[in-house]
Amino acid sequence: MKAVQYRSVGAAPEVVTVPRPEPGPGQVLLKVTAAGVCHSDIAVMSMPAEALAFPLPLTLGHEGAGTVAALGEGVTGFEVGDSVAVYGPWGCGSCLLCAQGKENYCTRAAELGIRPPGLGAPGAIAEYMIVDDPRHLVPLGGLDPVAAVPLTDAGLTPYHAIKTSLPKLTPGSTAVVIGTGGLGHVAIQLLRALTPARVIALDVTEEKLRLARAVGAHETVLSDEHAAGRVRELTGGLGARAVFDFVGAPPTAATAAACAGVEADVSIVGIGGGAASVGFGTTAYDVAVRSPYWGSRAELAEVLDLARAGAIDVHVETYTLDDAPKAYEDLHAGRVNGRAVILPDG
Repeated sequence: MKAVQYRSVGAAPEVVTVPRPEPGPGQVLLKVTAAGVCHSDIAVMSMPAEALAFPLPLTLGHEGAGTVAALGEGVTGFEVGDSVAVYGPWGCGSCLLCAQGKENYCTRAAELGIRPPGLGAPGAIAEYMIVDDPRHLVPLGGLDPVAAVPLTDAGLTPYHAIKTSLPKLTPGSTAVVIGTGGLGHVAIQLLRALTPARVIALDVTEEKLRLARAVGAHETVLSDEHAAGRVRELTGGLGARAVFDFVGAPPTAATAAACAGVEADVSIVGIGGGAASVGFGTTAYDVAVRSPYWGSRAELAEVLDLARAGAIDVHVETYTLDDAPKAYEDLHAGRVNGRAVILPDG
């Protein structure tokens, strides 16, 4: 079968031919119908050799959807032909947090060498993939896999971050979204669907801000050294009650903290290497800074329910499996508006 792999440190991803996997006991084989492309993949491919916690080559893709092609011994609850999405942050399944469905915060994953698909385990940008346990599958329930596959990360991750801040996003409040790409443009829709807050979106180009307005942002601001001041102006000097940074670079993390008002939440979601400075006189009083990661299995089901209700609609740009390396080039260059999705049968 064809697969897109990161094969050596510093090299571009390649389309290669590898053996089709067979499911072992307790595993599920999926015929992949759609797979998402994410900045996290680029972050992995930018790591020096000593920082990689897993061997190469690696089949990429941690956003996956497909149809069940075969069931390993002992698997129940699914049938061949079922259309499913893959829950990506795999955990041990038995620690306290996994027992709550919060496998994104599994306390034993590192110890046991458990890695998400595409981020250590073989991923979804291939014709077939192995899912380690049926609990990591969620029925699509009629959703289009191409539109739904980004929801497994680009939907789930902002949903998890926003859900924590819902009590603060009351009528009259403001939420700021920094970075309106794959995750950020979904976050805007989630904020509009779940809260009465005014949404201010920040990004570096007018093209990306047009998408932000199209999906529901009340106000848009160019993300530069003046952005925090502009947010303050728009909020009458109060600042935002919740700020979500989906870039996470040093400049955006600083902007996020500067936008936050008294008792606000600041969530640094992006993995751009930035950090928010916190301290008396540095941030507004009682600002809480968080660094959330992905989301729980129950939250993925909730995100898919929101999609079925028409509350969120991911803007996707599709590529064939053979064109997947170009998708990564386009993503890295900022040419993807929304989420890039690979179609193995495209």
